[in-house]
Amino acid sequence: MADIILGIESSCDDTSAAVISDRVLLSNVIASQDVHRAYGGVVPELASRAHEQNIIPVVSEALSRAGVAPSELSAIAFTRGPGLLGSLLVGTSFAKALSLSLEVPMVMVNHLQGHVLAGFIRQQGQPVREPSFPYLCLLVSGGNSQIVKVNSPLDFEILGQTIDDAVGEAFDKCSKMLGLGYPGGPIIDRLAKEGNPDRFHFAKPHIDGLDYSFSGVKTSLLYFVRDEMAKDPLFMDKNKEDICASFQKCLIDILMDKLIKAVRQTGIKEIAIGGGVAANSGLRARVEAEGRKRGWNTYLPELKFTTDNAAMIAVAGYFHYLAGERAPLDIAPVSRIADF
Repeated sequence: MADIILGIESSCDDTSAAVISDRVLLSNVIASQDVHRAYGGVVPELASRAHEQNIIPVVSEALSRAGVAPSELSAIAFTRGPGLLGSLLVGTSFAKALSLSLEVPMVMVNHLQGHVLAGFIRQQGQPVREPSFPYLCLLVSGGNSQIVKVNSPLDFEILGQTIDDAVGEAFDKCSKMLGLGYPGGPIIDRLAKEGNPDRFHFAKPHIDGLDYSFSGVKTSLLYFVRDEMAKDPLFMDKNKEDICASFQKCLIDILMDKLIKAVRQTGIKEIAIGGGVAANSGLRARVEAEGRKRGWNTYLPELKFTTDNAAMIAVAGYFHYLAGERAPLDIAPVSRIADF
């Protein structure tokens, strides 16, 4: 008999519910919140209120699309953290109420595990292509930049991580700095496609080991634009495509330098990427190019599985469920989790 898992994701500003049957995706519903664009970033109080409005219809729609009755569920997987505490509280509370009413067990999931394991989501009618263990995952998002060694679905080892800003945060902050809008990653990616990535050069930090730093790149960009705008007030308007292309290339260079170093140190050539920044076209192209050059087996998630979604929570929850893990009804969400 198949194990049917309902996944619930509410870590930030997307309310999502998904249903899987033995890792085969039956539905994945996402309700996004456009209200935050006006503020240049996610407003936690507005996010939690929107989750309260969205979660019941989103879960109902996910079950309906999957053709699954609530009584057929084997378990409910939910994001415990990391994320915005108010947003997490909505998803956790709903999972508890549904678990209690259906007498179905709960499984807690680390949001970052979901991103790392997104490559194990199977889709009906599509060929299965998954990384073999152990593999390296470049986890890149608005809150995290890490190189993770994945020994098994439940065994993770962080080899390197940012010591300051995450790369997604660097994209967003610099987009705001340049007056381009929010969220910054997609905007910079779009403009970068029209620019020359080798025209401008920004400072790259020299950090030992496999750790990252992105704060210096932002500072370098800030001073560069400030100085050029002092000479020509129209500099930004005239050169925004080249600025974005050069800035994006700098960030990708930093990421790839460390990933290449990690492959050399571990000898692992199974390479995956995950997280919101895994949707960046420049990064995806670079990972594939380096893979062809260096003999890596590369695994890039579909774009719909790079952003926050419940399908990845459901599949991570599936592995926890098979391992016999269960979450108690008194469990509380946490905004930060020290490790995997």
